[in-house]
Amino acid sequence: MAITSLDQLDPNGAYTYADYLLWQFNERVELLRGKIREMAAPNRRHQGISQNLSHFLGNALWKSSCKVYVAPFDVRLTRFSELKNQDVSTVVQPDLCVICDPAKLDKRGCIGAPDLIIEILSPGNSRTEMRDKFDLYQEAGVLEYWVVNPTERMIQVWKLNEQGFYIGLPPIIEGDILKTPIIPTLEVIVTDVFMD
Repeated sequence: MAITSLDQLDPNGAYTYADYLLWQFNERVELLRGKIREMAAPNRRHQGISQNLSHFLGNALWKSSCKVYVAPFDVRLTRFSELKNQDVSTVVQPDLCVICDPAKLDKRGCIGAPDLIIEILSPGNSRTEMRDKFDLYQEAGVLEYWVVNPTERMIQVWKLNEQGFYIGLPPIIEGDILKTPIIPTLEVIVTDVFMD
């Protein structure tokens, strides 16, 4: 049976990527450990920050094997045992992600952990971004997770350590230089990230 409306799904049900591929509705959703999370449309401020970051990352990655992707872009996060799409229970659409291993890319997006994921906070999504996705990205092995806070005009960077846990760096605020070893050519003044 074709699923053409989000209302046809059980909000308490458990779903996989195989289910997700059959859905034919317009609402944007993610699967977090099999649970549906509806995504609100981003506001203009959110989109402006996303465009700025996309521009800076794209320029820094020019002619690189690493590529930047902007939402909507499906990232299927897997555990070692989840080798087939029907087993994958987490599908996220990060605001931006950088993938350096072309073997993780297919026609539907990314399968496995991107090297870098960036989420931009919006009203109503802070709890999900800070807790649920933090755990998911850490577990999947995302090397760096940035949380961009437009209200505070700062970026929180989490780096995966050798034991597989995130270590938080001091907040990066306006006037600071944003850098990462994942993209050695990236040097952005944080003030420019928040430029209108």
